[in-house]
Amino acid sequence: MVVDGGAGAPGAPGASGARGRAGARPPARPAVLPVLLGVLALLAAAAPVVHRYLVAYPDDQWQVDLEVYREAGRSLLLGRPVYEVLTESPQLLPFTYPTFSAVLAVPLALLPWGAAGWVWTGVQLSLLWLVVGLAFRPLLARAGRWAPLAQGVVAAACVWVSPVGENVRFGQVNLVLVSLCLLDLVRGADGVRAGRYRVRWPRGALVGLAVAIKLTPGVFLVHFAVTRQWRELRNAVLAAAGVTVATFLLAPEASLEFWTAALLDPERLGPNAGSSNQSIRGFLLRLYLPEAVTTLVWALAAAAAAVLGFAVARRLHRRGSPVGEVAACGVVALLVSPVSWLHHFVWGLVVLGAVLGAGRERRRVVVALVGFALLSVAWPWWGANLLAGGGVPVPLARAVQSGDLWWACLSLVALARLVDGPGGGREGRAELPLDHRK
Repeated sequence: MVVDGGAGAPGAPGASGARGRAGARPPARPAVLPVLLGVLALLAAAAPVVHRYLVAYPDDQWQVDLEVYREAGRSLLLGRPVYEVLTESPQLLPFTYPTFSAVLAVPLALLPWGAAGWVWTGVQLSLLWLVVGLAFRPLLARAGRWAPLAQGVVAAACVWVSPVGENVRFGQVNLVLVSLCLLDLVRGADGVRAGRYRVRWPRGALVGLAVAIKLTPGVFLVHFAVTRQWRELRNAVLAAAGVTVATFLLAPEASLEFWTAALLDPERLGPNAGSSNQSIRGFLLRLYLPEAVTTLVWALAAAAAAVLGFAVARRLHRRGSPVGEVAACGVVALLVSPVSWLHHFVWGLVVLGAVLGAGRERRRVVVALVGFALLSVAWPWWGANLLAGGGVPVPLARAVQSGDLWWACLSLVALARLVDGPGGGREGRAELPLDHRK
């Protein structure tokens, strides 16, 4: 990662000349009021969600996935076997991620449990702000100096999307993965301005870090190969391999256990046929077909989804739409993964931003609003209630139960039909909306 000094910064080309030049304008400062109002809008919208899941929620269900990460970090500190320790009853959940994730969880392990939940929720809301700023950049740019307020309003609406609420509820890591991949593809070519400086990194490296945290972003490696982005593929592989090897040197026993045993045990992820598994495989498992049939159909369906999804991502790459690329690859991950829990569908925010674009085309606005409304519905729980009630035909209840799966399938159609058009690739060339100026 490289930090470049901006114009007028010490050591920057022309800095001394700029100071001596009469009438030279000082560097522009961020517009404080729009940023403050945007943050307040996000916090006001998030307050009921945060109160529900961090104040009023039962203690035995409080931040259950964050507890998994934190216990893995504690295991490294205490010398316990990372992949054998379970969280406290009644959850009894094992750690299922690469060991590098356990290393990153060490700071959480150093915090008191109650504080860790609140800190991590703050991190998630900050990452939601970042994701919205990247994915909805063309729309936000229309607000001019008030773009930070618009960013806060859009983020406030996104808090109420079902997958975002589920991430807050469980203390999940998905917004970290989405942020890394989106920031890499959208801003990797130019970096991010931080005050007077610009932070740069090898494009693809952040994707590599995401893969080292959790394997599902590996779909971006396939996308880089399909689109012949060899430099990005090299950077991603080197980054993932580098931190993985470093982690192996730091925690060899845990690393060996993950790659030789824990990774190969799908039951560690929980009941794969449960309602919240919205992948293709989850849908097929709930049909309770013979195991061989389920495996064959899943392999064929997942292969078809991958081919179609990567084709959409490639077309969006050729049209210069990095947000669309990320959206399509994220959907591929949701469809082909053996397990895609409801909170994984936070990739849907990127889909909505890509489809909406600048908000100037009526059909794109309508599709984005409908997609937002549908993504706000907790389809798995609605479908499960219909099955339990017995008031509707079982096939219909099963279809409702897998509503997020159908949403993902339709989102690929929307990305291909609406985003893949003339001029659809300008959203990635503007500055990150954290850099608003007066």
